[in-house]
Amino acid sequence: MIDDLFANDDSILRQWQEPLAKDAVVLRGFAYDEAQALLQHITAIAEAAPFRHFVIPNGHTMSIAMTNCGTFGWTSNEQGYRYTETDPMSGQAWPQIPTIFLQIAQQAAHRAGFSHFIPNACLINRYHPGARLSLHQDKDEMDFSHPIVSVSLGLPATFLFGGLQREQPCQRVTLTHGDIVVWGGDSRLCYHGVLPLKDGIAPSPLQDNVRYNLTFRHVSRH
Repeated sequence: MIDDLFANDDSILRQWQEPLAKDAVVLRGFAYDEAQALLQHITAIAEAAPFRHFVIPNGHTMSIAMTNCGTFGWTSNEQGYRYTETDPMSGQAWPQIPTIFLQIAQQAAHRAGFSHFIPNACLINRYHPGARLSLHQDKDEMDFSHPIVSVSLGLPATFLFGGLQREQPCQRVTLTHGDIVVWGGDSRLCYHGVLPLKDGIAPSPLQDNVRYNLTFRHVSRH
């Protein structure tokens, strides 16, 4: 009876968990079935708040393109990093976080042991082949009691996950379409990054060889 119940449920076979560290886990395939809907919402968000390549305080331009949705959006310029309630390009409020985004983020956080996570910010990164994200800590949120929930869509990427000091060794984790990484608690301020994206064939329905990453956070008001 049990075999019959799950005989055609491919999603069960796609989903499993891999621990990274204390309070950090990879949820394999967790967003796979919702990926097409997530991508459609990314397109709509980008129409309201277009992707752009932010400049960072050292004067370099980031290789990944970014946009945001939620009450707060992460931005950067030569003066520093900060969260804003409006898109500095248009002066308009960032688009709202779609319901399905919130559902995925909260379900993933709950699965990872963070049952009270309510994100109010979602940073959307777009990687083309060659784009990378250097090692960094997510520390602009001010309240570190909430986890980070990071959803991967599109081309595979090599995710670096290190320790609380930059010089500590990093794990190299291949993230594929639909995988989610959640980290908080003792791992909340671990250094992490993404190696240069390799070219490949993106899964349907993506038309371009690209990777999208949704990063959900809870931002406290400054």
